[in-house]
Amino acid sequence: MSEHSRPRRPAAFRLDDPDVVVAEALPEKDYPTRASVRVIPENEAVSLPVPLEPAPAARRGWRWGTLLWSALGGLVALGVSLAVTQLVEELFARSQALGFLGLALAVAAGLAFLVIVAREAFGLMRLATIESLHQRAAEAIESDERKAGRAVANDVLSLFKATPTLARGRANVESHLDDIIDGRDMIRLAERELMTPLDREAVRLVSAAAKRVSVVTAVSPRALIDMGFVLVTTLTLIRRLAYLYGGRPGTLGLIRLVRLSIAHLAVTGGLAAGDSLIQQVFGHGIAAKLSARLGEGVLNGLLTARLGLAAIEVTRPLPFNALPRPALGTVAGDLLKGARGSE
Repeated sequence: MSEHSRPRRPAAFRLDDPDVVVAEALPEKDYPTRASVRVIPENEAVSLPVPLEPAPAARRGWRWGTLLWSALGGLVALGVSLAVTQLVEELFARSQALGFLGLALAVAAGLAFLVIVAREAFGLMRLATIESLHQRAAEAIESDERKAGRAVANDVLSLFKATPTLARGRANVESHLDDIIDGRDMIRLAERELMTPLDREAVRLVSAAAKRVSVVTAVSPRALIDMGFVLVTTLTLIRRLAYLYGGRPGTLGLIRLVRLSIAHLAVTGGLAAGDSLIQQVFGHGIAAKLSARLGEGVLNGLLTARLGLAAIEVTRPLPFNALPRPALGTVAGDLLKGARGSE
């Protein structure tokens, strides 16, 4: 109330009573009577949350490294083109037959280069598709959404539609696509039907590669030969695993898979074989009885097997959920048996 109103005894009233007026609702001259109840609202400081504008995303700086390598690549391409053009012109100046021969060779080289670039691009795109499928499958398992699980199952079927060994598994999955199944269960069904034979073959490939590395490095007289053989075997193993799980990596794709496999090793515990496996190898006095070369061969075989398991994780289009992950002790079991047999 205003400070000029008379003091009055407390009373109860309703705001919809015709004798009750709000001071700001009517002009001063239009108040009904002196007996009317005048209510003057007071401004109250109400603490309301202040909306905060989202901070602007940090702008990524100019990639000078990208500009450098792009410019150098362009200069190299221009230099090669100019050199080839000059060579063909000189061949034409010397002899018309030599000029046409040089031109044909240049066209063949350019065509082969374009095909190689297209294959590398296709391989990288296919690897990106598999990585995206792996991520989507993990998210669908977490959310258990039926629509997402069905979409992942369809994409996995499309990925392996040209694999004859998975014909029965594809038929089993396709027969359940229209059923009322949760997203997590649908992905588990696809994993059991499609990944089981592939996982079995992948374990066989890793085990065979580990045994080859173990034997060759145990009998090889030179460390340089060991390094070269391990490198070639590892690259071949990763490429074969990628082809097994639907990837078609070229040279750049293979480099990417190697980098992802090593990164996966770093995240999951690295190159250490693990306490239980070390006890299996060295717990029975083998370390004291094995020769240095044989021990080195077994160790290299174990590391190759560990890298192969990481490559399986990277190249597999579905995460391990319904099926167990291959264990290092299972994959490298033959190495341990061979080591015990040499006591």
